[in-house]
Amino acid sequence: MLDYLIDDPALRSRSVGEEFALAVARAGGGDAVVRVRTPLTTLFPLASTRPRPTVREQTKGGTVTDQALRYVRELRDDEAGERSDTAYATTPEAVFRPSVAKAELTELSVRVPVPADLCADPALLARFVEHRVTVRLCTVENEVLLRGSADGAITGLLSAPGVRHGSAGPKRLLDALMDGCADVEEMGGSCDGLVMHPANYWRLVGSGALAAVDTAGLRITRTRMIERDLVLLGDFRAGITVLDGEESTLALRRSATSPDGASTSPNGVSTSPDGSASPADGAAIVATMRLGMALHLPQHFLLLEL
Repeated sequence: MLDYLIDDPALRSRSVGEEFALAVARAGGGDAVVRVRTPLTTLFPLASTRPRPTVREQTKGGTVTDQALRYVRELRDDEAGERSDTAYATTPEAVFRPSVAKAELTELSVRVPVPADLCADPALLARFVEHRVTVRLCTVENEVLLRGSADGAITGLLSAPGVRHGSAGPKRLLDALMDGCADVEEMGGSCDGLVMHPANYWRLVGSGALAAVDTAGLRITRTRMIERDLVLLGDFRAGITVLDGEESTLALRRSATSPDGASTSPNGVSTSPDGSASPADGAAIVATMRLGMALHLPQHFLLLEL
């Protein structure tokens, strides 16, 4: 097996897909692993040419060299009740309670079946990795940041303790969003972004309201990882830090083990649960990275029910 760390952190010489295709070619018929000092979810090529930020892109970030990181979290004092007036002493943040919390890293991974003839074409393999494998990992990342990880290392924003909840009631979508942004800022933050289902995003586009959202400086993450009747508004820059491990990996695994949920027929052809055929040898590209989230100010986020 060929396993190496790319000594080109900025990927100036070759793209991550080209590095991976080169490693596969050098490995002959064996497995290959490429390790990069960059989160794979930041390497999707089309992200630079179209305005569709992921949850990560709403936040600030940092690299963690250990498994966990201590940070300061401020929580609202519920016993103080609702507070909002023109004097600092009567604002919500005047009674925020700081505490030390711990953010842990978890592993994100996707496995994508790959046919033998794709592995034999370095240029095609490179493009497939960059355009199709990385985008799958972006979807998993959105899911974990919003809904949490299976191991509990990340509590997703949609269910995190301290995140506030509200209802739009009978208001039209744009009015509900603007009122929600104002509600976020009553906590002392700046509402700089929101997360919504694509169906609601295109409602904004169709109604001509997107221009007003853009003028306000709000960035929109549209993703299927949030329900259609929910919108998350918040101070993403101040409220969250997305944490990355030191390395990500791309691996070609040529083992006979089929992808999760697949079965192998007597003739050696693996079949997915939906009946589609996958490579006979079970070969797959596995993309892996480590991720954590520090939630500094949960009350600066409002989950709005439409």
